Amino acid sequence: MSGHSKWATTKHKKAVIDARRGKLFAKLIKNVEVAARTGGADPVGNPTLYEAVQKAKKNSVPNENIERAIRRGAGLEAGGAAYENIAYEGYAPGGVAVLVECLTDNRNRAAADVRTALTRNGGSMADPGSVSYLFHRKGVVLVPKSDGASEDDVLTAVLDAGAEEINDLGESFEVISEPGDLLAVRNALQQAGVDYESAEPAFLPTVEVELDEEQAKRVFRLIEALEDSDDVQDVYANYSVPDEVMEKLG
Repeated sequence: MSGHSKWATTKHKKAVIDARRGKLFAKLIKNVEVAARTGGADPVGNPTLYEAVQKAKKNSVPNENIERAIRRGAGLEAGGAAYENIAYEGYAPGGVAVLVECLTDNRNRAAADVRTALTRNGGSMADPGSVSYLFHRKGVVLVPKSDGASEDDVLTAVLDAGAEEINDLGESFEVISEPGDLLAVRNALQQAGVDYESAEPAFLPTVEVELDEEQAKRVFRLIEALEDSDDVQDVYANYSVPDEVMEKLG
């Protein structure tokens, strides 16, 4: 879940240890398979596959599962599915705009899941283009503070690689760039010996809607319902939640 708040990173970590771990594994494996089908089975020559593999490993997906997904995607093993990327737009409570990215082998099922999750949780579907203009595509790299990197370390590493800004998310630093500079930023961090948690394109909001406690509860509930669908890969929303509200929500 990617709103522009600390919730994005805390939610990501909770997903690793909660009851939905199996769903997370399945989504990460799907990403690996599709990346291998699109750009080949060699992570060195396929940056998208490299990142998909790294993300899967950092979320404790077994290496055997990852290797099998690469082989399926590359056509070296039977069982691969014909996945397609589909984006849906909608609104959450409080006027929050929502972008939902799906990776699915059944377009009708994906659309039904998204519509159901929205309408049952106080949201609604939106016409194509009515929400997407509120976001822009960026490269986003998360660098965990737990590995000892300071903001100066990160800034020095990425300054000449195309990074546009660095945000302090509490437990991580968020490095923003144009999507075309994402690989250069990632490589610059690696060359500087700075470990990163993830590096991938994402939709960031150009305008944010600040939520109070009750609105935040409803928005989070809706987004969790969307993420519960096997077809949904990423959910982006233009909410902002003050720190004091997040503390109340635990």
